[in-house]
Amino acid sequence: MTGRILVTGAAGRLGASVVAAFAGYDVIAYRRAALDITDPEAVRRAIGGAASAVVINCAAFNDVDGAETRPTDALAVNAFAVRSLARAAETCGATFVHFGTDFVFDGNATEPYGEEAVPSPRSVYALSKLLGEWFALDAPRGFVLRVESLFGAPAGWSGRPGSLDAIVEGLEQGRDVRVFTDRVVSPSYAHDVARAVRHLVETTAPPGVYHCVNSGRATWYDVAEEAARLLGVRPRLQPIRLDQVALKATRPRFCALANRKLAATGFTMPAWNDALRRWLTERGARRDNRDNRDNIDT
Repeated sequence: MTGRILVTGAAGRLGASVVAAFAGYDVIAYRRAALDITDPEAVRRAIGGAASAVVINCAAFNDVDGAETRPTDALAVNAFAVRSLARAAETCGATFVHFGTDFVFDGNATEPYGEEAVPSPRSVYALSKLLGEWFALDAPRGFVLRVESLFGAPAGWSGRPGSLDAIVEGLEQGRDVRVFTDRVVSPSYAHDVARAVRHLVETTAPPGVYHCVNSGRATWYDVAEEAARLLGVRPRLQPIRLDQVALKATRPRFCALANRKLAATGFTMPAWNDALRRWLTERGARRDNRDNRDNIDT
């Protein structure tokens, strides 16, 4: 594949991982301050002026509870901005990649959702993301990659910690860690997700919806237990249920996703516990290197 790659939301966990995955390509990475994706004219200028071959939208309004009181903001970023990006990509003949979420499902299933499952959003955030999917798929080569429970980021990234970051930090510090026992997820390593994106745009994979998550499923309690085992620490886990926490927005209890469609294109996502092991190993190596640098006399 030749041509320029334009990435929006490049400062986030996913955006930074995507930029890193496309090393060797001509990549234009836009942070929010540099490109307001809610401004259709700014989007047209950025994409058209760059003569992009691929546009990858990693920007999103991810405050699930905040969306309940700020629906206009959620819709502006997660839906209408996606429409502008998809239209601009279509105008210049570019492939368009957008990221969806497991939250578009109601969580009443008992087996992982496939791409053919009918969405049933239960929150403003989920609805805004579903609308964004529909707009993205209007592009002739529009891809919607549903991700969930993302963790990990490239070296040097200093963004906001995620759920798994908080769990691991608590385990390492010997603190009590509260984790859900009734939310089933498919944890996803941002590094693996970004590699899958590159695979899809470099091959002749048909456009459409793909579940881009690590293989398997687990409760957050299962994930915390596995992290403790890999870290070699004795966990102090406090099991909790969704109904014990005051949340403005409804969360789906069962939101594991099946990724067989992605595998059929020739890219198999590793198991979530393998991804967790690799991330923790990489995380530990970075910390050791940092400590070694700090101990060098200058």
